[in-house]
Amino acid sequence: MAAVSAPVTSSPTRALLTAGLIGGPLWAAISLGQAATREGFDLTRHPLSALSTGALGWLQITNFLVAGLLATAGAAGLARAMRGTPGGVWVPRLAGISGLGLIAAGLLVVDPGNGFPAGTPDGPPATMSWHGIGHMAAGSVSFIALIAACYVLGRHFSRAGARGWAVASRVAGTALLIGNLWAMSGSPGGSLAIAIGGITAMVWVSVVAGRYR
Repeated sequence: MAAVSAPVTSSPTRALLTAGLIGGPLWAAISLGQAATREGFDLTRHPLSALSTGALGWLQITNFLVAGLLATAGAAGLARAMRGTPGGVWVPRLAGISGLGLIAAGLLVVDPGNGFPAGTPDGPPATMSWHGIGHMAAGSVSFIALIAACYVLGRHFSRAGARGWAVASRVAGTALLIGNLWAMSGSPGGSLAIAIGGITAMVWVSVVAGRYR
């Protein structure tokens, strides 16, 4: 992967980019840790958002809120570090929108369903609550913004002559796009596909924040 020249950053900018660097991996680690330990949770059937339900749901709610705050701080750092470069306006904006979407998704809890939490009837909920609908809308906004941010990063790195970084950015965006479409289609394994795509794209934006740090 080709090296990319990064501007010398000030201490406040480095602090913001550090937040962005931490956000994606932290969200992924906490989510996957819960997925492996929560009773009745099956990543092939349940989205990671479902971890916000049940007696331990506060863990995933907090995870969403913290990750969203770190992502928006990271976006502010990217706005400083990428100023004057191709994509230097839209990457931070889109990353910030994605972070705000994570915060909203944490506040608006998804409805229990498909047997999780333990004791919940199998199958989708009979009716969706207002916060369940809000969660889906917030998640969609967050993911669409994240997909777009990855593709704009692809252009940014292409213009900088960093082919490897450009390809990786587009692969991350495509992974989330495919996962999102797979989940929306209702095909088996959709929750696993969107988990893989979402984590890939979130962690990649964190990697970029770390690079500019």
